Amino acid sequence: MRAKAISPVIEKKFAGLSIEKVTPDGSFSGYASLFGEVDLGKDAIEPGAFAKSVRERGALGIRMLWQHDPNQPIGVWTEIREDSRGLYVEGRLTKGVARAGEILELMRTGAIDGLSIGFRTVRARSGRAGIRHIQEADLWEISVVTFPMLPSARVGQVKSIARQAPTEAERLSAKLRAAARYIRAATPFQ
Repeated sequence: MRAKAISPVIEKKFAGLSIEKVTPDGSFSGYASLFGEVDLGKDAIEPGAFAKSVRERGALGIRMLWQHDPNQPIGVWTEIREDSRGLYVEGRLTKGVARAGEILELMRTGAIDGLSIGFRTVRARSGRAGIRHIQEADLWEISVVTFPMLPSARVGQVKSIARQAPTEAERLSAKLRAAARYIRAATPFQ
């Protein structure tokens, strides 16, 4: 199939966030997107899709926001790169920002479990079963969010002195809760 240009609309894709540890300075790391996995919006990000924008903007040029709200920056990304698995990120919540302190506590308790990428599609192709394969995306921001769209994209390290890494059963339980939230959100009110 032929690649086609897509409109300049900013899109948002949500990914799951597995909280394991948070450092006292609010640092965490993990994956904001995983390559080739189809999200709940029937999109799949292809390897290399973010390479150009990450190279041109660098980690500090891609904003860390709360719920995609440009009026609520909560920290900085210290590293953003593609690897064979997906879009790997390391970031730090900013001390002294009230919302960042609240989010840090929510992350430590497991109440916040989502990451979302905000981007403009530059190039994509249509695939089988209506799946859109995003080949190039202009990445603008990565947000910490309540509801993820790609449940398998996870943060691998959110460091904390008191909390231990979740067990496999806790991870599965979190995935099931996230799926149930999506089902409830997608069901129209009667």
